[in-house]
Amino acid sequence: MNLLTLGIIKVNFISALAYSQISLFNMVLNYIWIGFFLIAFLIALVRLVFMGDTSVFPAIMDSTFSSAKTAFEISLGLTGVLSLWMGIMQIGEKGGLVSALSRMLSPLFCRLFPDLPKGHPAYGHMFMNISANMLGLDNAATPLGLKAMESMQEHNRLQTEKRMAEQGLSREEAEKLNATASNPMIMFLVLNTSGLTLIPVSILVYRAQMGAAQPTDIFIPILLATTIATLGGIIVTSLYQKINLMNRAILGTMLGICMLISGVVWLGTQVDRDTMNLWSTTIANVVLFTIIIGFIIAGLRRKVNVYEAFVEGAKGGFETAVRIIPYLVAILVAIGVFRASGAMDVIISGTEWAVRSMGINADFVPALPTAIMKPLSGSGARGMMVDAMSTYGADSFVGRLSCIFQGATDTTFYILAVYFGSVGIRHTRHAVSAGLITDLIGVVAAIFIAYAFFG
Repeated sequence: MNLLTLGIIKVNFISALAYSQISLFNMVLNYIWIGFFLIAFLIALVRLVFMGDTSVFPAIMDSTFSSAKTAFEISLGLTGVLSLWMGIMQIGEKGGLVSALSRMLSPLFCRLFPDLPKGHPAYGHMFMNISANMLGLDNAATPLGLKAMESMQEHNRLQTEKRMAEQGLSREEAEKLNATASNPMIMFLVLNTSGLTLIPVSILVYRAQMGAAQPTDIFIPILLATTIATLGGIIVTSLYQKINLMNRAILGTMLGICMLISGVVWLGTQVDRDTMNLWSTTIANVVLFTIIIGFIIAGLRRKVNVYEAFVEGAKGGFETAVRIIPYLVAILVAIGVFRASGAMDVIISGTEWAVRSMGINADFVPALPTAIMKPLSGSGARGMMVDAMSTYGADSFVGRLSCIFQGATDTTFYILAVYFGSVGIRHTRHAVSAGLITDLIGVVAAIFIAYAFFG
């Protein structure tokens, strides 16, 4: 057997191995999506046949139309915001600020995202997205996150082309690789689903509207819960991806986050509600507009045609908004059907029975609808939170805990649908499991923290 034959065998073996690995990727969202419909149908059938509830199937069908409309309206609403921020990011890229930020963050991000090369442009986009999330600027965070996903997907394509040249992958195998979530994508999504926010302004406003005596009393518990969820998410994803967290850059950053959180907690104990809301809103918007001005000035220094750069980037924002419509329709319709069938009520009732059967304090159970709904729908969880405060009182244990649940994590399935959908990812690998484990960490932390503060 000559060397050429051995080489061909080796290439074919590697190609077959890559194909088999792709085939083993668990399409978790596919099974969850099917599960939503099947569970909803079975529960609705039981309600119709055994309970004589003739309204359940009309309610389910109504939910499909309303959810599809909501998905389109969300995408339509994102069009302007995506165009704005992708235009701004295009100016930042051509002005050199994004690459400068990427180089600055390389010591840390190279360890959290080892599959990306040092100084990759995605680092800058990810930092901007995480910063916007921490400041509670959701409208700015989503376009910045999508830009980061596009940068990482571009790196995926380059790596796939390299493997095609070296290993002789077929076009079909290459397409499957390009449709598979990479490790950096999954780590980035988990950081988003953990929902780290320094000042949860919207929750404080809802509590004030619902008549809470001190709307800010949940500020510190939310901050602690979301910090634990974020750190837990990093650890869980690192275990999946075999990332070594025991190095100076990561440990130093975690210590810095803890110190920052401690500073914000201390500040929250020194000022009243109105002052805190004023400061948080002012600081967030000053930072945001300063970033825009900084990008424009950087473009001017590089002699970039800033207006043309903005328009070029804004076109990509429109295309992205259109591209995510089918993904949003798919996930929101499934969630709507699940809710309308009464499946959520069955889960809550079963959980309460199980908890009481074990002799555990079940005071937290009435707040669980918010926790269960949060990974599925942000607006649905918000409605559950308001309903809990309306039913039990804004200053009740259940009312406060529902607010902590709302702030502890983010809308996992919405983020997966939008972020993966924007770059055509269909094979999610461990993204769903890592995201849901992060949500669970946030929920458990929220329960213990609520008992410690208000129990």
